[in-house]
Amino acid sequence: MDESAADRQLVIEVRSRLDSWTTTARREAYAEFFEGEDPILSEEELRLLDEVDSLLERHGGEGVWGTDQYGIHSAGASGSDDSLGVVCVYHPQVTRDSVLRGVDDLDDETEERINAALWTYAERVTERIEAELDEYLGRD
Repeated sequence: MDESAADRQLVIEVRSRLDSWTTTARREAYAEFFEGEDPILSEEELRLLDEVDSLLERHGGEGVWGTDQYGIHSAGASGSDDSLGVVCVYHPQVTRDSVLRGVDDLDDETEERINAALWTYAERVTERIEAELDEYLGRD
């Protein structure tokens, strides 16, 4: 098998594991940031985020949780395991308009805090998936 075919095969193998890695990474990042002794959002903000999620789902959308998307990218030297990485291709975001103005408690400051938390969460998920990729490839 030539080098480019081997590279393609490796990307296919890694992508086939991405869903599983993402599920695990989401669960771990959620526990880290939204549960436990020092969550990044208050109970009220998390309740509001869950309310927004429910409203989006009831209006035919995907909600907030699980809408983050990740991909495997290949860059750098061909034939190098170091050329593979993980990127968040969609960070979830909440806006008053996105929930059809169904949540009255979503002021600008709360919206910003929730969106910052969602960004941080998605970036941690990316890091955790990257760690799984590194382990799979035998990188340290």
